[in-house]
Amino acid sequence: MRRAILLLSAFAFAAPSVTAAAQTAPAQTKAIKAEIAAAVASPLRDKDKARDQYRRPAETLEFFQVAPDMKVGEYAPGGEWYSRLLGLYLGPKGKLVGLYFDPTSGAFSEAAQKGIRDGAAKYPADVAAASGLPAERFSAMTLEKLPDAEKGTFDRILVMRMMHNLLRWNIADREIKAMRELLKPGGMIGIEQHRAKPDAPYSYTDGSKGYLREADVIKFMEVNGFTYVGKSEANANKKDPANWEGGVWTLPPMLRGAKEEDKARLQAIGESDRMTLLFRKRP
Repeated sequence: MRRAILLLSAFAFAAPSVTAAAQTAPAQTKAIKAEIAAAVASPLRDKDKARDQYRRPAETLEFFQVAPDMKVGEYAPGGEWYSRLLGLYLGPKGKLVGLYFDPTSGAFSEAAQKGIRDGAAKYPADVAAASGLPAERFSAMTLEKLPDAEKGTFDRILVMRMMHNLLRWNIADREIKAMRELLKPGGMIGIEQHRAKPDAPYSYTDGSKGYLREADVIKFMEVNGFTYVGKSEANANKKDPANWEGGVWTLPPMLRGAKEEDKARLQAIGESDRMTLLFRKRP
């Protein structure tokens, strides 16, 4: 049985938030779920499927209410694991846009700025190669200067395991503000993020260890013009104590600094415990 999703009705946009008492409701119609399942099961993803057990992409996309004809931005695509799946799912009827850091934010060296711009430039070709669809079906841009034509046109933006970097680099406010400008009225941001324990100290949850407190992320988004819609436990992992001295990177897939004799134990724990949160743009 899939893990419970705490969410108001997918179309009840007037409600301000979800509480623990909210009823569980399906995030998508059966037809859309079937399209997500088909994309997840595609043989073109054979090299990526090993991580599905940790990232639960079908449940996550259903919770974020991502329909196949939507315009969706993936923020900071990085290794493009989710991009390859989203390309398969959105490519035929929707639009996938890679959203890259504002390279002029002050958080990046000259070499890093070039890397950001280069990443955005090659993104459409990367997703095209992974999906077998034309590169024209995909696009990318940095958040440096938002084209007027792009503002207010996105149905969804996904921020996958990246909030900790935005906070520790002190660029979260400006990046989230830019994403908010891109969203349509009522558009939503889905956030997946390594989750600290509720009582973890700030010294551990300032982003430097990869883990953030769920309540802090919710408050941050509310302050920045979003309404909290709800949460899913699809990416929860109770085996993760979330207190690694070396941060989240101690766990798979990185196993940073792990001794050979510890790797089997860490692999058995799996990837990090993660919050999966949904927010709607306020007027």
